[in-house]
Amino acid sequence: MHKNRNVDVLLENIDPYRSIVINHPAYAKIETIDDVVKFMEHHVFAVWDFMSLLKYLQKELTCTTVPWFPVGHADLRFLINEIVTGEESDINKDGIRMSHFEMYRNAMLQLGADTRSIDRFLKELQNGQELEVAFKLANVPLAAQKMVQSTFSVIGTAKLHVVAAVFTFGREDLIPDMFHGIIEGMTKKYPKELSDFMYYLERHIEVDGGHHSQLALKMVEILCGEDPIKWHEAEQAVIEVLQARAALWTGVIEIIETTY
Repeated sequence: MHKNRNVDVLLENIDPYRSIVINHPAYAKIETIDDVVKFMEHHVFAVWDFMSLLKYLQKELTCTTVPWFPVGHADLRFLINEIVTGEESDINKDGIRMSHFEMYRNAMLQLGADTRSIDRFLKELQNGQELEVAFKLANVPLAAQKMVQSTFSVIGTAKLHVVAAVFTFGREDLIPDMFHGIIEGMTKKYPKELSDFMYYLERHIEVDGGHHSQLALKMVEILCGEDPIKWHEAEQAVIEVLQARAALWTGVIEIIETTY
């Protein structure tokens, strides 16, 4: 396997922050269907803003306007377009094409989770509202607000290497095996209610955690090159996003504990 010294250094430096997220006590708090519901009502915002990172990268690395022109690095065009295809138009467990976000929302509905907050939030954004206004109108959980703010501050840097690094090292590969095991164990008791969510998690491991992670890593290597400043900026942005994800999980714990 190809090794890159800059990648190794970045991984070593962000590891303590990744470990906090991967070993967060929130996962052990997931004991009932209601706990899973509360988790999903927070996590759905992370699933959504992951797509916003992805589409920003596609917009900047490929030509998405008319008339068309060949833009940038052909390898980057290939990498990002392949990831977008998988994330935006995958196949659900019934063979129907949809985005991973739509799969996740369907899993929430199957479980009886409340989608009103994420639905209202997206509606307000589509109507032209700013993030802060949409947060308030949709009553978005505070921890989810802070995580989305962190993500969009990364996008706001307009630095492709920074956005790519956060997309690659700070996002959906952070859900640990422990959480998958908890949900898998619960499906024995609630096979119908959790079937869509379990499929999403399995598909997530198969697509996002495997092939896509390698494509994304290659993207970061190309965008950062041998520029130490770019690698440092990428590292700092990833750390900040990891801290926001840890805070999201802490928010989940607080909601779960206030229920009992």
